[in-house]
Amino acid sequence: MRPQDIVILLKIVALDGHGFQLKDLSQQLSISSSEVSESFNRSILAGLIAEDKKTVMRKALFEFLVHGLPYVFPQKPGAMVAGIPTAHSARPLNKEFRSDELYVWPYSKGEVRGQCIEPFHSGQINAAMQDQKLYELLALCDAMRVGRAREKRMAEEGLKKRILK
Repeated sequence: MRPQDIVILLKIVALDGHGFQLKDLSQQLSISSSEVSESFNRSILAGLIAEDKKTVMRKALFEFLVHGLPYVFPQKPGAMVAGIPTAHSARPLNKEFRSDELYVWPYSKGEVRGQCIEPFHSGQINAAMQDQKLYELLALCDAMRVGRAREKRMAEEGLKKRILK
């Protein structure tokens, strides 16, 4: 698995059953068509997407995000930068957690300063700004990677609600 595989799978989940074409997915995520195609092959092998390359294996993805993501794609908060809020600093968790410790994806036009959390893929920031469902899924995944126990429990519930519906 590669980090961009997570972004691709979550985008398909965010589309919520609406069909898509590979070229559209590639454009929306700023990931080349060949890389999206290779990602599908890795995800099929991992059991995270069906052979049709359209049907995300939601239960398997949920289990991977909750139990595997912090180990496969760990993240430590970095330097203070301007950016876009993520993890507990973004919706939906920012309603539950009030913290002076903000986490952000680095973004030069960002209006929030916080500790840097590296995105899974450079194209995810623009994609998330265009798709609120994707943004929330990615922020919840970051909470799984960097959150404390309570934040992780809340992120798990948020992912369950959005992925296993």
